[in-house]
Amino acid sequence: MLIAALAGVWVWGRSGDGDAGVLPFRDKAAIAEGQPDWPQRDRDGYLPAPPHDATGHTWHHPDGQLIAITMYGSEVIAGAGCKSRMDGYDEILSDQEIMNVLAYIKSTWPEAVIQRHNEINAQAGG
Repeated sequence: MLIAALAGVWVWGRSGDGDAGVLPFRDKAAIAEGQPDWPQRDRDGYLPAPPHDATGHTWHHPDGQLIAITMYGSEVIAGAGCKSRMDGYDEILSDQEIMNVLAYIKSTWPEAVIQRHNEINAQAGG
């Protein structure tokens, strides 16, 4: 697997993409698949994690935001008072495990979503 951090944008080959991220992804349930009802707040007013596939919202964020959200939780992007079930993993996963998990998530996206995400990264200055 090739992961190269270039100005905040990851480039990886298709063969074996994200293999190292499978285990931490599967082990950490809150990072895992997300919830099908993610746009709806639960009865306590919290937003669940979105699915990380093409049907979710993960790919709408540039890499810098994905890293920040994964490390520190949704509040980093959405602001104080954000009620989300997406907590940070900076004390649970190493920086490399976070990169691996995000590479794994990206490796599951169809080519059209990857191309759009690359455009989002470019617009964000990455």
